[in-house]
Amino acid sequence: MTVPTATRSTQPRRPWRSVVAVVAGFVAVAVLSLGTDQVLHTLQIYPPWGQAMADSLFLLATAYRIVYGVVGGYVTARLAPDQPMKHAVALGIVGLVVGTLGMVATIGKGPAFGPLWYPIVIALTALPCAWLGGVLYRPRVH
Repeated sequence: MTVPTATRSTQPRRPWRSVVAVVAGFVAVAVLSLGTDQVLHTLQIYPPWGQAMADSLFLLATAYRIVYGVVGGYVTARLAPDQPMKHAVALGIVGLVVGTLGMVATIGKGPAFGPLWYPIVIALTALPCAWLGGVLYRPRVH
């Protein structure tokens, strides 16, 4: 008697692994972004927390947040149990939603929250950055 072996399609789904992959990507972006912010404040490149910054410093923050968004997409795709691009895009959608909420909460709140363009760019770059991270993860066919 032959015992059938489990195939990928008959294995039980584990949705928690998908959630963990997306959360891990989000946490990676948040920790890297806030950690870099703190280092730049400590080095006095940025002014003390709560004080206004020059637009050029917000441009610097945008640049490394874009890089970290790509890293988050890569982490999510790497940890995804299957369909890494779908997971990376899910992270991008989460980033878009969180970025939009941040934009709504901070627009018009004063110079400590930055220029008008900053929260808009942060929200709009979340999805393409996460997507690019997923693309960079995709296993290469040899």
